[in-house]
Amino acid sequence: MLTVGVLALQGDVREHARALEASGAGAVPIRRESELEQIDGLVIPGGESTTMIKLARTFDLLEPLRRKIKDGLPVYGSCAGMILLADRIVDGISGQETIGGLDATVRRNAFGRQVDSFEADLPFKGLDGPPVHAVFIRAPWIEQIGESVEVLAESDGHPVAVRQGPLLATSFHPEVTGDTRVHGYFVEMARIAR
Repeated sequence: MLTVGVLALQGDVREHARALEASGAGAVPIRRESELEQIDGLVIPGGESTTMIKLARTFDLLEPLRRKIKDGLPVYGSCAGMILLADRIVDGISGQETIGGLDATVRRNAFGRQVDSFEADLPFKGLDGPPVHAVFIRAPWIEQIGESVEVLAESDGHPVAVRQGPLLATSFHPEVTGDTRVHGYFVEMARIAR
């Protein structure tokens, strides 16, 4: 069985694990470098990006995560996970780091504060069926992408779902909707890369 890790430092860990399992993968929490060797893919959940990067450094995971991404590990980042995958950030705190790998510039909290959170139905390239019901919570958007980045969904004229090789990122939270198609898309990416 395909095993996908969920970075379990902060955020929607259980929700992503449930969606992965519903998509036919085993899901395990990842908190240590040694656990990275046991997985076929990784989800970086939503949460608070500055807290998550500090915890990744505290747990000595930052450099191992960067190496695994460079080596081609399939990784899916949602919301804060998108921020952490991006090579560049706009409106981050001074000196904010990312894990990187995704040739994109992401604006933190682009859609506004917590009170500006919203839901929308979005066409999602590569998924069959109705539009994806997207939940945006203090969500980022992508301001600029590199040539190798494919836009899969947009909202208000900004990319909110993208793919670059083995990397997938959404600025919304599909794990809270009960629709597992985005997770299924990622599980298939990991299965092909295996």
